[in-house]
Amino acid sequence: MSVRIVSQEDRVVKTVIALCALVTASATSCGFPAYAQAAEGGSAAHYQLAREVPLPGDEGWDYLSFDAAGGRLFVTHGTRVQVVDGASLAVVGEIPDTPGVHGVAIAQDLGRGYVSAGRADSVVVFDLHTLKSVATIKVTGANPDAILYDPFSRRVFTFNGRGRNVTAIDTATNEVVGTLPVDAKPEFAATDGAGHVYVNLEDRNALAMIDPKALKISATWPLSGCEEPSGLAIDRAHARLFSVCSNKIMVIVDAATGQVVAREPIGARVDGVAFDATRGLAFATAGEGNLTIVHEDSPQEFSVVQTLATRAGARTVAVDEKMHRVFSVTARFGPPAQPTKDQPYPRPRIEPGSFELLVMSP
Repeated sequence: MSVRIVSQEDRVVKTVIALCALVTASATSCGFPAYAQAAEGGSAAHYQLAREVPLPGDEGWDYLSFDAAGGRLFVTHGTRVQVVDGASLAVVGEIPDTPGVHGVAIAQDLGRGYVSAGRADSVVVFDLHTLKSVATIKVTGANPDAILYDPFSRRVFTFNGRGRNVTAIDTATNEVVGTLPVDAKPEFAATDGAGHVYVNLEDRNALAMIDPKALKISATWPLSGCEEPSGLAIDRAHARLFSVCSNKIMVIVDAATGQVVAREPIGARVDGVAFDATRGLAFATAGEGNLTIVHEDSPQEFSVVQTLATRAGARTVAVDEKMHRVFSVTARFGPPAQPTKDQPYPRPRIEPGSFELLVMSP
């Protein structure tokens, strides 16, 4: 069940949309294109699993990043990043030597990309055009996981899981300029591009707001009703944050106040969420094998408009806002490997040749 906080202003907006639709037979002609689709689901609700594209390699994976300007998808995969052309969906290159790779941050204004190599406790810097590595930076915390480029401060941030801290890197010098302890396991992060960076604190069921220039925590907000928040996305235009939680809930938060605006049901084993600002849609990928699509009816009201069957293991996500495509990756799994001292609870084995890219589209 959703929990909603609805203002009088939002009720007025919805009434105006409804009255206008009666007169014109089209709510979109009233000047509310993003919200009008939600009334009956509209075209926003009808996504399908359009393509399944085999990718080489049998290693594990983590985050995806889509470079809108370059039209390329960056897929983290074991010890490398595979680069997929958005038009042909063919692998057109890779960034090697990124052991335990987790994420890729794109800085189009700098012509650079940044890769978090978790097992090496480092960041690999590469040229966006040639895909050649140009630098390796040692971070200040163990297991850099999520990684983010903030254009406001022109810094790259790594969110170090075992280090329980955040490393700040100056992109002009490729040098570490500071470390921020967070006393928690930081997960995925987002920036509003206007002086605020947000990160989920997984083991505190909370969300932190960071000043990226001062490198300090401005606020920490509890995520009521959320357990172990992982993926995070942002609607910059309306200052809304979307956190996905292990107890099958998406929590939507006011980015200015930290107030929980709504909660929506999602699938199990979720790890990623992405937002398409043009359509006002948030996409939550669940490892149990589904994609939950949540529409922003207004900045105060949200609704699940579709739950799409995908494939088991598809838990991370990226979105192409120009073509309105949603990407995820997965593989088929065999029985778990034998437990060892270092891995007492090993993950199931990936079946050789089964790694694939999933493309969901309207």
